[in-house]
Amino acid sequence: MKKLLFLTFCISVFLLSCKPEKKATSQAVKLLETNKSWDGNTLPDYPVGSPQITALKVIIPPKEVLKIHKHPLINMGVMLKGELTVITENNDTLNLKAGDPIIEVVNTWHYGKNESNEIAEIIVFYVGTKGEALSIVKEED
Repeated sequence: MKKLLFLTFCISVFLLSCKPEKKATSQAVKLLETNKSWDGNTLPDYPVGSPQITALKVIIPPKEVLKIHKHPLINMGVMLKGELTVITENNDTLNLKAGDPIIEVVNTWHYGKNESNEIAEIIVFYVGTKGEALSIVKEED
């Protein structure tokens, strides 16, 4: 009888300790929501015209320094891998690492550099109009 009670107790404890497996659910995690670029300036109004959205995966090799450039339209990105430092002509600086979002500066000369020994990858989404340039490289003096 004691064995039956002990067995019943053990089975009860086992069954009570087993939790049903929770089913994974979809999630939407807001990375950021703003009307300002990373340097604090308010984003410009959207241009009038036929919209065009472009998505780029930008791969920057280790120790690479990009040319000074500006974007005439609103864009945002998310770092996938590595690290990237973005610097404006006024020396405003932003350090990005994997997972970080960025609302890029608009009509502001800047450049990026990968100071690490690893590849940096960033996905960038541009919101503009058909025929509009994504970037303009500054002419060297």
